[in-house]
Amino acid sequence: MTPTTTTPAPRAARTPQQAPARTAAEITGARTDDAAELITGARERIAALDDRIIGLIQERMAVSAVIQEARMSSGGRRVNLAREMEVLAHYRDALGKPGTALAMTMLELCRGRI
Repeated sequence: MTPTTTTPAPRAARTPQQAPARTAAEITGARTDDAAELITGARERIAALDDRIIGLIQERMAVSAVIQEARMSSGGRRVNLAREMEVLAHYRDALGKPGTALAMTMLELCRGRI
């Protein structure tokens, strides 16, 4: 007797279960529809602001690269620590201690791209 191989029957295509539609209040964590609407609008505004902030940081990075290139081609160093301290102080004065951390991140993004 020779062994026979059987191929398993194909599985029926499964459709993913769709989650029930969530209300705006559930999505935002608000307890009223009015608050959910306000939060949704504010989140859209924040998203637009974030896009602008990212664009400005990218622009700053490009300008910083021009400065670094000019400094280095003239025999200077890539980074001017005194200037970075001024930037850190400016952000700290405007935004408090978290501003310093924000400025450090921004300066890190702007360093050494050339």
